[in-house]
Amino acid sequence: MAALSESASPEAAASPEAVFHDEKHASYLVAVSKNTEAIEFVLTEYMRMSGVYWGLTAMALLGRDVHKEMDGDAVVAWVLRCQHPCGGFGGGEGHDPHLLYTLSALQILALLGALDKCDGAKAAAYVAALQQGDGSFHGDEWGEVDTRFSYCALSSLAILGELWNRSPPLIDVAKAVDFVDRCRNFDGGYGAVPGAESHAGQIFCCVGALAIAKRLDLVDGTLLGWWLAERQCDSGGLNGRPEKQADVCYSWWILSSLTILGRSHWIDEAKLAAFILECQEGDGGGVADRPGNMADVFHTFFGIGGLSLLSWFDGTAYAGRPAIDPVFALPAPLVAELGLEASVCPRATASLLETWARARDEAKATPPPSP
Repeated sequence: MAALSESASPEAAASPEAVFHDEKHASYLVAVSKNTEAIEFVLTEYMRMSGVYWGLTAMALLGRDVHKEMDGDAVVAWVLRCQHPCGGFGGGEGHDPHLLYTLSALQILALLGALDKCDGAKAAAYVAALQQGDGSFHGDEWGEVDTRFSYCALSSLAILGELWNRSPPLIDVAKAVDFVDRCRNFDGGYGAVPGAESHAGQIFCCVGALAIAKRLDLVDGTLLGWWLAERQCDSGGLNGRPEKQADVCYSWWILSSLTILGRSHWIDEAKLAAFILECQEGDGGGVADRPGNMADVFHTFFGIGGLSLLSWFDGTAYAGRPAIDPVFALPAPLVAELGLEASVCPRATASLLETWARARDEAKATPPPSP
């Protein structure tokens, strides 16, 4: 079982056994951003805001000048055209506002140094108005509830500097935290709503939201860390829930959660890095979900983000790139510049094997309950 293997040393994780196609990835990301005639662009136009965020952030993690190479001025102008009078942003021009795309828009503007160009007060008011009485957030006016939206709301307000700086506060953070906590399951994971199945994507959103709210004390780090580590497959890749295939995107969702919890060393980091590298498209650039599949901007971002979290670039010819922040999913220097704060647990001193052995011994030593 991959999750029970001893984690690789940082040196092993940083030693590339495959080529990282740096220039090809950059060329791919630039081409994707400009090829508006491609069928892939047309089919995903409704979520273009998130696609632009993925591409820009991936380029930033490659150490590129995103403003210059991705036509930053044009991107900023387009993002501003996607803001509605209510303050929220749509996934593209003419699309309804939604929390998902509002966060992506704010992340883009932050990356391009243009946060001050949008109507931040209206954006914050839009986010706050979506909070419900139980602490949850609707994604938009149509009322869907999902822990993704809890993360989007807290992250958006933090980026805008409106999470803690208002009196009275714009949202009830305590209620938001309580809703997320009620989505915790017996296995330590989190679902989309209370009672929903644990899923790695939802876990990142819940752990990230609690980190921003500085309430990681509510997370059972050992139990959740075990569940997350169990997601590593024999290939070295990670899946999102039991009995599913490995997918590069979980290199982000799971590894970021483990990093926040101080337990990234509970998986075989070298095998994960090798899996990500194997998913590269060697000819045209980009990263796919699995080896041999077609690359897309979504998996390219999460693949590069996963390598960044693994510190894979350190000690290689690609050293010196900005690291990614595990909570805000933005380059760490930008997070520091914006003054964004979140809780991150210190690295656990015990390995997964040691933790498992201790729990086993404690269980054996505990006398059975009286009949």
